[in-house]
Amino acid sequence: MPERNTGGEGAAGARRRRSSSILQVYHEPPETLEQISDQASLPNLNANWTNAKGAWTIHLVLILAAKIIFDAIPGVSQETSWTLTNMSYMFGSYIMFHHVRGVPFDFNSGAFDNLNMWEQIDNGAQYTPTKKFLLSVPIALFLVSTHYTHYDLTYFTINLLAVLGVVIPKLPFSHRMRFGLFSGIPEE
Repeated sequence: MPERNTGGEGAAGARRRRSSSILQVYHEPPETLEQISDQASLPNLNANWTNAKGAWTIHLVLILAAKIIFDAIPGVSQETSWTLTNMSYMFGSYIMFHHVRGVPFDFNSGAFDNLNMWEQIDNGAQYTPTKKFLLSVPIALFLVSTHYTHYDLTYFTINLLAVLGVVIPKLPFSHRMRFGLFSGIPEE
């Protein structure tokens, strides 16, 4: 009678791989000495602009422009306009600072390939003036949009979820933390 494979030791002596969970949470491993050396060799043009003159002002200009655009749409109330402005800024901020990893330039030998922009700003140091500003903008926009939506529960919930989706990845406990849906932990 043939033996059944029950998931234990197989013919090759290897275990059958378990199916991956829906959500994988893991931390990026720290950089090797070679990666640290490559990161320090040249300035990181991908993240250094956040410390440049006028970099903070552009956030306020983009928020104001989004508000004007949403106000110009016929039939959109002030409450909806503020919520759309809030959500647009939060979505763009999340994509730019937390979702996209790596550098669009190839001058650091891939030293930043596993880091998102937030982790590249100020070489990963926490609570620098730039990071404090970038953390305070979503919170301030949330407070303003909550005020101008007259504390309506539906708008408040939408705005709160949007701000939490952007603020939580900026906090120190989320540094180098990754979430993967329907995927395993990358092997490198």
